[in-house]
Amino acid sequence: MKIYLASYQGIALNQGGPTFKLKQMLQHLKKLGIDAQLYDMWQEDIKPDEQTLFHIFNASIATYTLAANLLNRGFRYLVNPIFFSNHPAKIIKSYLNLEKALSSILPRSYSDYRMTGFVCKHAAHVLPNTSAEAELLINALGVDSSRVSIIPNGVESRFYQADPGLFQKKYALRDFVLYVGHLGPPRKNCLKIIKALGQIDHPAVIIADVINNKEGTQCLEEMKKHKNIHYLGWIDHDDPMLESAYAACSTFALPTRYETPGRAALEAALTGANIVITPRGGTRDYFTDKAIYIDPDSISSIKNGIEKSLQQSRQEDLRQHVWKNYIWEKIAADTIEIYRKILAE
Repeated sequence: MKIYLASYQGIALNQGGPTFKLKQMLQHLKKLGIDAQLYDMWQEDIKPDEQTLFHIFNASIATYTLAANLLNRGFRYLVNPIFFSNHPAKIIKSYLNLEKALSSILPRSYSDYRMTGFVCKHAAHVLPNTSAEAELLINALGVDSSRVSIIPNGVESRFYQADPGLFQKKYALRDFVLYVGHLGPPRKNCLKIIKALGQIDHPAVIIADVINNKEGTQCLEEMKKHKNIHYLGWIDHDDPMLESAYAACSTFALPTRYETPGRAALEAALTGANIVITPRGGTRDYFTDKAIYIDPDSISSIKNGIEKSLQQSRQEDLRQHVWKNYIWEKIAADTIEIYRKILAE
């Protein structure tokens, strides 16, 4: 089989979950002997055949034309939609019905929901990360449930052996509260996170880049108000200092508006850190009853959840659960079985 991994043009600049998901999938497919490569949009000599598949990461307005052109050329593709919304399925479905009714008046108007639905409905198979994402795809966007298989997100095994000493030696910090991610995107809920951390009498570390927008600026200003918050900027994902930071913290906090399921939280859990996380987006699929779930709309709920976590010992049960179920080697092997199923049809 020949697998081309593809996504939207700016994915490498984003440096978020989808970026690392695609890169890790590529790496582990190759380790398992699959002929896989990144799709080069300037490559003109690719021909559709029975043993060629495209694997698209992200279903949205950003990948709509890619999917449409693949279909026009006769290629088959499958997709990890990486899609979620806090709107219930019935609201999204009503919106799409209204859009359909207005299409005769506004024929060139397409919502992101409609484009996401197009990418998913025309895929040979759809691979959501969580049961909540699968339910939304089926009930809101009308994706055929027989072509949906949940393939979880993965985590690199290197985090299992992370050493806290490297971080502790450089920053003289241990058993702190940690947040890793971006500051500025509304979904990340960072102003509430920072305000909650500022109310806790305990050291906190934020490892993040700052988006060039209003909320990003507000986050920088808010952090300056709290002496217990140590802002370290961005640490590259492959830097051993990142895994050491996870291992050195006692609690990792990801109380965002939703996660599917939160790659950084999986990485932290694999080092043994306690997890405080949003319940929205399917996180319970991964962390079960082994994490503390908070209301991301409430600063006091975030604060109380973190304080509760700080009173607990580190979660070896969660660490072993993640090791058993979510290592990339397993996720890639399960994905290959889906490839084989599609190619056999």
